[in-house]
Amino acid sequence: MPYVSIRLAGKLSKEQKEEMCAGVTRVISEVTRKPTESIIIFVDEEQHENIAVGGKLLAKPS
Repeated sequence: MPYVSIRLAGKLSKEQKEEMCAGVTRVISEVTRKPTESIIIFVDEEQHENIAVGGKLLAKPS
């Protein structure tokens, strides 16, 4: 059973998450030849202020 963890900076709409999960599920199913029902995806949305790159906190997109 494939498990996928996707971590994002910021938030996506429910529709964006549904589309993303459908696409990721399709690709994993095709590559691994596992049924789509066996693929579990976790989506974690983090606030920009909780992520740093190069020692600097990410700025919120404008």
